[in-house]
Amino acid sequence: QLRLVEAGGGLVQPGGSLRLSCVASGPNFSFFDVAWYRQAPGKQRELVASITTTTTTTTTYADSVPGRFTISRDNAKNTIYLQMEALKLEDTGVYFCSAHLNGPPYWGQGTQVTVVA
Repeated sequence: QLRLVEAGGGLVQPGGSLRLSCVASGPNFSFFDVAWYRQAPGKQRELVASITTTTTTTTTYADSVPGRFTISRDNAKNTIYLQMEALKLEDTGVYFCSAHLNGPPYWGQGTQVTVVA
């Protein structure tokens, strides 16, 4: 069983920055592939960025965020991060972290990011 708790959301102006964090409680976190998703009002949840556990630490990003968002993980702290730069109005939404090993993924409760002029 894995518990995920996100933090770091808030209200920011366009062009601003935020860093989200997700702390995991549970065994073997370093073996999990992890990701950040977001859900905008009235829209489906979408993948923002993911990072694997492999030695090469492969990262992937949604088409709308490369160069602006950076996902990272610190296995010693059981934490994943999402550094968000140059935020846009359309980045508004609830951001969820997710961890997957075998079977269904685990989800956090989400943290709200609101970009408003």
